Amino acid sequence: MPDVAQTMNLTPPKTVLLRQAAGNRSIGAILVDAGKLSLQDAERILALQHEQGLRFGDAGLNLGVLKPEDISFALARQFDYPYLLAGESNVAKEIVAAYEPFSPQVEVLRALRSQLMLRWFAGERESHTLAIVSPGRGEGRSWLAANLAVVFSQLGEHTLLIDADLRNPRQHSLFGIENRSGLSSILSHRSQVETIQRIASFVDLSVLPSGPIPPNPQELLSRPMFAKLLHELAGEFDVIIIDTPAAAAYADAQTIATRASGALLLARKHATIIGALSVLTDNLRQTGVEVVGSTVSDF
Repeated sequence: MPDVAQTMNLTPPKTVLLRQAAGNRSIGAILVDAGKLSLQDAERILALQHEQGLRFGDAGLNLGVLKPEDISFALARQFDYPYLLAGESNVAKEIVAAYEPFSPQVEVLRALRSQLMLRWFAGERESHTLAIVSPGRGEGRSWLAANLAVVFSQLGEHTLLIDADLRNPRQHSLFGIENRSGLSSILSHRSQVETIQRIASFVDLSVLPSGPIPPNPQELLSRPMFAKLLHELAGEFDVIIIDTPAAAAYADAQTIATRASGALLLARKHATIIGALSVLTDNLRQTGVEVVGSTVSDF
């Protein structure tokens, strides 16, 4: 049976070339699929590319139909370095690593990732887990945990983000996922690890939300079940990042860090009280938690 498009002569030759190239994830196909380039403009680029022997991106820039950020977007998709466009996902704009991977802010996050890979995650199974801790509220623990999880997943590390703030959870809203079941459900034996949700936009990123806010968060986190859960998950994931509540307000953070074995201290510029940070550091070390390092945010 003849091809319908060919019989009706509806497909111009250059469009055929572009669609064939999509199977190889060419820059043109990626940009057309993303709605950043029309087929008509793609054909103009192909013509100039053939005429002057240019690369597709350079030809598009010369014609003024592509911008440098369009090329960066397509190259990122070609090299399996996923990031999001505004409006294409439920992931909140606060996750800058998901939307602005080439910004100076995310470069700092990548530098922090490198330090953590060298100092912590390159070790034994017990060091696959890291708690993000700070003394007070509003210091950016959830923001840092979420963005770190994204940059680790972009590195190709099989990454899990756990929202262990069973008092004021945020990760489900940051990633636009359901929170009907989560960590609290598992620790109270009302759910299994299947409640972990993979973030479709990032191949190597999964999130375990907090689940319903329980009346006894400290007691749940202190149960042997939590330590057992982390041990089991450390065998499945390369990197586990844990979001925690404010350490100065609740004992939860110290309990979580003890189960995780390692902690990254966070201070917010012009907000965190140095004395409170020092007390937290001492308390963590007294309970055997390895303080992997500290970082200052100004987000």
